[in-house]
Amino acid sequence: MKRAVIAATAAALIAGSAATYAANSNAGADRTARWQPTAEDRVILTDARLAALKTALKLTPDQEKLWPSVEATLKDVSKDRAARRDQARTAREAARQANTAPDPIARMRAMATRMDASAADLRKIADAADPLYKTLDDAQKHRLNVLIRQNFHGMGGHHGPRGEGPRRG
Repeated sequence: MKRAVIAATAAALIAGSAATYAANSNAGADRTARWQPTAEDRVILTDARLAALKTALKLTPDQEKLWPSVEATLKDVSKDRAARRDQARTAREAARQANTAPDPIARMRAMATRMDASAADLRKIADAADPLYKTLDDAQKHRLNVLIRQNFHGMGGHHGPRGEGPRRG
């Protein structure tokens, strides 16, 4: 039964992706432009990822009680990151229109600010997830670890946006 639910969810996500792609592909549109998710898209995708995570963890009734705080924190962090991303995009477009040369020192400071915000987000997530994590069995911890690695890899984490970048070992 659970496999059927997971398969149906995956099929719905794939179908939704195809529909979104078809809706966004205009005949006269610039094919080099990257798809930018709307605020609604971000909420839907975040909800789908959270549902998949919760399903994969197979939480017990006691663990279910700890899930809402983790979910709320992840949603809040997602909203905050989206707002920062939109703000950075607006600033880049304004600089492009003003035709100003990039200032390397300002870019370093901006990068440090982004890193500080990311570190604060990770602390919030860790603080919210810690009580739940302590109750997970080894199999649940393994599944969580796999899902976290996949998400960081696919979302510009450990080795860059497409798995590029330096690797050790």
